Amino acid sequence: MNNNNHSRRSFLRVAGGALSLAGVQHLASMNAMAQNPTDYKALVCIFMFGGNDGHNTVIPMATQPYNAYKAIRGNLSLPNQDTQVLNVVAKNGTPYGLNGGFQSLHPLWAQGKMAVVANTGMLVQPTTRQQFLSNAVPVPTNLFSHSDAVQQMQAGSPTGSGGTGWAGRVADAVVGINGANTFPPTISMAGPVLFTKGNVVQSASLIPGYDMTLSGMNFWPETAAAARRQSYQEILGMDSGMAVVQSANKVRQDALSLSAMLKNLSAGPALGTVFPGTNLGQQLQQVAKIIQLRGQTGIKRQVFFCSIGGFDTHSSQSWAHWDLLRQISDASAAFYNATTEMGIADKVTTFTESDFGRTLQPSGAGSDHGWGSHHWVVGGAVNGGDLYGTFPTMALTGPDDASSRGVLIPTTAIDQYGATMAKWFGVDPAGLQTVFPNLANFGVSDLGFMA
Repeated sequence: MNNNNHSRRSFLRVAGGALSLAGVQHLASMNAMAQNPTDYKALVCIFMFGGNDGHNTVIPMATQPYNAYKAIRGNLSLPNQDTQVLNVVAKNGTPYGLNGGFQSLHPLWAQGKMAVVANTGMLVQPTTRQQFLSNAVPVPTNLFSHSDAVQQMQAGSPTGSGGTGWAGRVADAVVGINGANTFPPTISMAGPVLFTKGNVVQSASLIPGYDMTLSGMNFWPETAAAARRQSYQEILGMDSGMAVVQSANKVRQDALSLSAMLKNLSAGPALGTVFPGTNLGQQLQQVAKIIQLRGQTGIKRQVFFCSIGGFDTHSSQSWAHWDLLRQISDASAAFYNATTEMGIADKVTTFTESDFGRTLQPSGAGSDHGWGSHHWVVGGAVNGGDLYGTFPTMALTGPDDASSRGVLIPTTAIDQYGATMAKWFGVDPAGLQTVFPNLANFGVSDLGFMA
């Protein structure tokens, strides 16, 4: 399943996900909460639609676990002495291998700017194999379903309900830091998504390189063009009495307002960093351009959502998976270089999410839907060069297997993963409990990978 079909979702990105300016203007009423810090911070999510195979993203390189991995994975296993694996060593001396697609990001591990968070996923509470098999504890709704898992990982909720995303609630929690600023604090570069939607803050949605200005509104004589523009504005503001029409008109108006806002800002000298021409490269380049405007917008906390599809690798996985990781690596390495160029590498943190992981045991030339998976975090504020969490046991029906095929029961909750970044972002302890209602179930809320 590919949830990144840009051609068929182009309209939705403008019509369904544009900024609700009324929601942002509500920030003015919360001015008393403003902390007025002088710093800037941004979180940038790269969502891997389809379910990334963590088993071939980070592999164990110590002899016994590698041999167990190779025996189970068979034709999908990565060789331990080849360009397909990039060697890294955790701070405790344990060797691991990154997929060869990480060529561009690999140097950041040695520089301490990249970390891996092992076996992360959606949980209700800590869960063992025995508890899962005996139905002794609650688990996320409809495990192994793409649509449910995507909603849950973006919502930060095992049911995916509530109508808000965890990043949107993070933005709500630091709303006072942005004060009465009307520039959107949460922006999706991949269409309307739950992830960036808050209760107070509404998400903007942009298409990289797309001009939201209406066509056919500039012609001679100017008086006629002005009259047409005025008529269109009157139509958008008209009360039709129909909720759907009113909502659509409001979204159009917000898109036009945001477009005008961006056009009236000047980013100054163009960034020298070269981004790859891939779709993800274009998304992250657009993020960099918006961050470059921070001095003019005055915004101090922002969250961005980018995505890449194609990770539902039931067949022909080996090359396809390598190429997808290469695209992420090349694009996010360029993005990190851009933040370095802007002098804010320690103010911007990029991280990954996905529906779920894959089975350790292959299914022919691919793998099936799993649960826990490995994710990674990049940025100048990352305590990098290390692996956080607990790396799983490479054994079918082992302590981490929810089945007999190597479906990992997560040992790190998305709540803990997100809360660690939210704390760095400026969310206080009480706010963390609001952002992640189940966080108290997991004991440790700060995994330590952020400085």
